[in-house]
Amino acid sequence: MIYCVIPPELADELYDRLVDHYSTNPNVSVIIDRRAADRRGGEDEVSEENAERRLTRDRRRARPGTFPALHDPSAS
Repeated sequence: MIYCVIPPELADELYDRLVDHYSTNPNVSVIIDRRAADRRGGEDEVSEENAERRLTRDRRRARPGTFPALHDPSAS
């Protein structure tokens, strides 16, 4: 499913036109964005305690590994 999200400021102008345009494609749904605010907070809104917890909990650390030797064609 593909969603064509229209901001509320443009809904009066675009909604009907886009619904008509995508009426032949059942995989597209035209919707109006009705969110009042972004749920995700910015970096400024993260408390120092939560930021520290996030660093402690982060498991995406580099793992040592081996890589196969590469052949350098210019060395021949």
